[in-house]
Amino acid sequence: MNADIRKILVVVEDTCKEMGCVVNPVTRKAAAFAVIENPCAGKFVEDLEALMRIGAELGDLLGSRAVAALGVEPSEIESFGKAAIVGVDGELEHAAAILHPRLGKPLRSAVQQGAALIPSSKKMGGVGTTIDIPLGHKDAAHVRSHFDAMEVSLNDGPRSNEILVAVAVTDSGRPLPRVGGLTQADAIGKDGLR
Repeated sequence: MNADIRKILVVVEDTCKEMGCVVNPVTRKAAAFAVIENPCAGKFVEDLEALMRIGAELGDLLGSRAVAALGVEPSEIESFGKAAIVGVDGELEHAAAILHPRLGKPLRSAVQQGAALIPSSKKMGGVGTTIDIPLGHKDAAHVRSHFDAMEVSLNDGPRSNEILVAVAVTDSGRPLPRVGGLTQADAIGKDGLR
């Protein structure tokens, strides 16, 4: 493995009630994140190929762990997202190199299909910095009920020479969605939009 991983964490969030209403079925989200050494920390590096390779590895590792944490089949995942926090000795482009060129394909494999664009966010920060992993329907970006986010942080990362890389998946949309638009049941999932 190219990634020098210090720590991996997987968290599951179950929403059982919202505004006094029972959520049935329970809305479930899982995030898997890794804190890795940033091989480009502290210097300008023109060729970010090493980070792109790490992105491919983490897409598979973290995607598989997040799906497993929900205890469902990959085909039952309905939405996904990705995010990264770069420690202060790095730069935002390091997060982009991990998240964009190669992380998507193995994450899509982990959730079976994934025709839609994978929502993403990135930021710089230190130990304990939080980040929202944006979520969107994995096959049809126009399904409004699945526009959401999952906040993650780690008490001891990322350190200045590290990057926290996270993916999140859900087995449903938001609890009690009611803003209209294309529904999960009506989504076709061929073009990534509808």
